[in-house]
Amino acid sequence: MINLPRVHLAHLPTPLLKVPALDTRLGVDLWIKRDDVTGGAESGNKLRKLELLLGRALADKCDTVLTCGGIQSNHARATALACARLALRCVVFLRMTDESATMPLSGNVLLDRFAGAEVRRINGEQYREREMLMAAAARTLAMSGSKPFVIPEGGSNGLGSLGYTRAMGELREQLDLGLGGGRPFDVIAHACGSGGTAAGVALGAARFGVARTVRAFAVCDDRAYFERRIAGILAEARALSPDLPTDPPVEVDDSAKGPAYAVATREQRAFIVDVARASGVVLDPVYTGKAFYGLARAIHRGDIAPGSRVLFLHTGGLPGLLADPEAFRDVL
Repeated sequence: MINLPRVHLAHLPTPLLKVPALDTRLGVDLWIKRDDVTGGAESGNKLRKLELLLGRALADKCDTVLTCGGIQSNHARATALACARLALRCVVFLRMTDESATMPLSGNVLLDRFAGAEVRRINGEQYREREMLMAAAARTLAMSGSKPFVIPEGGSNGLGSLGYTRAMGELREQLDLGLGGGRPFDVIAHACGSGGTAAGVALGAARFGVARTVRAFAVCDDRAYFERRIAGILAEARALSPDLPTDPPVEVDDSAKGPAYAVATREQRAFIVDVARASGVVLDPVYTGKAFYGLARAIHRGDIAPGSRVLFLHTGGLPGLLADPEAFRDVL
């Protein structure tokens, strides 16, 4: 991989966790890579992407960062806090489906405000045109003398995805030290909400020989959408680093996406509680909870063979979980 501008934001390497109770429940040799502890309040998978994205922003001498997400966006929160650390102005466009609702002051939104980000509320129709919306806002800022830098939803473009290609190099070093069982995995599983993590993990898994395949569990949209999205990000990443593999192993599984984005079924919520009580591992109902539930179901269906070596990439999401505790009242 070529050298790219990078700012150090994450606490690395993140640990590999073995929880025997989860091995027993799932029937595989399970390890969890704790990318939910890449930092403090800003922690989660987004920091690895932001190291390269904000590295580019600083190298280009930008002073304002614009990005977007759902109302409880983990990416927007991580971007806002990272920008505060780097003395960059931050503007976040957050989608609210209920136009009559009051903007919440909880979870990720509270942290956005703590970080001093300018929060711009948009509706679902505007969010469908988010790229044009942010581009127009960037032009307006440039006309006023600022130098803006636009980061797409989830930090998911070719440059951002390379943060997870690097993460697989980190995993290779851990395996070579005898950690995580000391040998490659059959499957790396993780939540997929915008495709960038999936693209980067797939490229890195092939580049560094850490897994036979990658299984990305969609939390919204469907398999066809993410296959197209991931393919586009892979092409962007290879354009930046042509030495990367051309056909990395990645499969999108949309069987556990639930009723809608950020909406989990009762069975999924109960599963999240059961995992926490059995292991102390806290998952969220938007991303990791759906993905881990999907992983358990894939093993039960036989899509992943019993006894396989599986790495679950824990991508974070705790602030979003705490923003809606009432959703769990019926399963506690």
